[in-house]
Amino acid sequence: MHFVDAKGILTGGKGHYGMNIYRGCTHGCIYCDSRSRCYQFTHAFEDIEVKRNAPELLEKALKSKRQRCMIGTGSMSDPYMHCEEDLHLTRSCLEIILKYGFGAAIHTKSDRVLQDIDLLDAINRSAKCVVQMTLTTYDDGLCRILEPNVCNTKRRIEALERLQERGIPTVVWMTPILPFINDTRENITAILKECVRVGVKGVIDFGMGLTLREGDREYYYAALDRHFPGMKARYVKHYGNAYVLPSPNAAELSAAFHEICDANGILSTPEACFAYMNDLPERHRQMSIFDL
Repeated sequence: MHFVDAKGILTGGKGHYGMNIYRGCTHGCIYCDSRSRCYQFTHAFEDIEVKRNAPELLEKALKSKRQRCMIGTGSMSDPYMHCEEDLHLTRSCLEIILKYGFGAAIHTKSDRVLQDIDLLDAINRSAKCVVQMTLTTYDDGLCRILEPNVCNTKRRIEALERLQERGIPTVVWMTPILPFINDTRENITAILKECVRVGVKGVIDFGMGLTLREGDREYYYAALDRHFPGMKARYVKHYGNAYVLPSPNAAELSAAFHEICDANGILSTPEACFAYMNDLPERHRQMSIFDL
C-alpha cells in the first residue's frame, strides 16, 4: 500500500459522477479486468494506491456543484478492500456525500459495506443510495478459488438481506460467467432465487461470458493452470485470442435469466439497471438558496 495526493476525484458528468478512492485491489479475483494493461498500472496491482486526499477533493467538488446527482464508486477498485478497515476513506467520502445531499451508488464484493450501513441508510433517506454486489457462483468452494480474498457468496447474500431490511435498494452483478466453470443453469438459477428472496431491484449480466485483455488474460490463465488443469488449453482451442468469450451455454442461460427476472419484476438489462442507479429523484436534485 502506498499513498498519493490525487489532483481530482470525480469523473464523468451528465447527471452522475464516478470516483475511485483506491487503485488496485487485494481481493485476488482471478478474472479481474482491472488488471488489464490498458489501465497503465505503474505498480503491482496488490500494492494499493491510496488517494489520501480523496475526502478533501470530494468536499471541494461537491461544495461547488449547484445540482445534486448520484456519485458512484467501485467501478475499478473495490471501496471495501481490507485497507478500508483502517483507513475509512470510503466512510469519510460517504459522510461528505450525505452532508451535501447527494446520492450514492456503491459497487463491492465485500460484507465490509455493512460497517457503513448507518451512513448508507441516512443517504438513502435524504437522497438515494444503491448498493451493488457481485455474485458469480453459488458454490462457496468455487468462490474461494475465483475470489479468494473476499467473503463468500452466502455472506454477500446475507449483506444484501441486511441492506434490504433497512430499505436500501440493491443491484446484483452476475458477471463474469466463466465458460466451462460456472456457466451452468443450476448456478444461474440458484443465484437468481436468492436475488428474488432478498428483493434485489435489478441484476446485471453482460451476455453470460467473460472478457480477457492483455494483462488480465495472463493472470487468468495462470490461475486456470493452478486450479483447473487442462482448462487453459480448452480456452485457447475454443476462443483463441478473443476479447469476448461467451459461454457455449449463453443462449440457454440468458433465457433462464430473463424468465426468472421478468417473472419477479427484477430489472434485467444493463441499460435499465444503470438508468435506475444513475437517477436521483427530481425532488432531491435542485439545491435551494439555503443549501449554498
